[in-house]
Amino acid sequence: MAQKTRMPVIFSGHGSPMLALEHNDITRTLRETGEQLLASQGKPKAILAVSAHWYQGETLVQSAAHPRQIYDMYGFPEELYEVRYNAVGSPALTEEVKNLLGGAVRVDDSWGIDHGIWTVLVHMFPKADIPVVQLSVNGRLTPAKCADLGRKLAPLREEGYLILGSGNVVHNLRMVDWDNEDGSPACKRFNDYITEAVLAGDTNQVLHYGTHPDASYAVPTPDHFLPLCYCLGAADGDAARAFNNVCSLGAIAMTGYVFGD
Repeated sequence: MAQKTRMPVIFSGHGSPMLALEHNDITRTLRETGEQLLASQGKPKAILAVSAHWYQGETLVQSAAHPRQIYDMYGFPEELYEVRYNAVGSPALTEEVKNLLGGAVRVDDSWGIDHGIWTVLVHMFPKADIPVVQLSVNGRLTPAKCADLGRKLAPLREEGYLILGSGNVVHNLRMVDWDNEDGSPACKRFNDYITEAVLAGDTNQVLHYGTHPDASYAVPTPDHFLPLCYCLGAADGDAARAFNNVCSLGAIAMTGYVFGD
C-alpha cells in the first residue's frame, strides 16, 4: 500500500509518570497507535511535541541537536529515573517552526524532553529513532489562540512532520483518588463531553470548554488541556478517532485522539 505523505496529528493523555513503566491496555494501545502510523504514513521526519509540562508565558521552541531528557517529577521509584529515551533534536524542524511563526516564537534550550513526552513516546516509538523538538504551551494564550497557533503549524504535516500534544482532558491532582481505577462522575461527564465534541468536529465546543458545569473540576488549571487546543488547530478540520478513552485515579482522563489518519 502506498504511504501517505501528510502526517496525522496526535493528542495523548499521559497521566502519572509511572506510565513509562507500565504494561497494560493503555500502553499497548499507545504502541499500536505508533505501529499503525509507521505502517500507513511511514516514519515521520521528526516530531513537534507540545507538552503540558513546558508551560511558559511565551511560545518557545527547542533547537538543541541533542536535547536532554528531563525527569521533572519527584518521589517516584528509582526505576522510573533509569528510563532512557535518547531522541536527537531536529534543527531543520526548528527552522520550519521559526519560519511559520515568525516573531511569535523564540528559541530556548533551557528545557528538554520532559516526562509528558517521553513517557508516551517510550511506548509509541520505543526505538527513539525519530527526532523530537518540543514547543512550549504559551499560558498567555486563550484556547482559541492556541488553536490559531496550531493552525499555523499545520503545513508541517505536509513536510512529513508529526505534531504530538500530550496532556489530559481531565487533570485534577487535588482530587486524585489512588484507590479508584475508574473516574468520578464529574470526570466521566466532562471527558465524554469533550470527546463527543472532538469526534463531531465541533472545535468551538472544545475551545469553550469552560461553559461545561464540570469544567472547574476537570480543568482547574489550563496547562494539561491546552495541548489539545494546539492539536485541534493543527488538525485543520481533519476527522478524529479516539483511543484510550478511559478515566483513572478518579480525576484523570487518559483519552487521546488521532486526527487525519
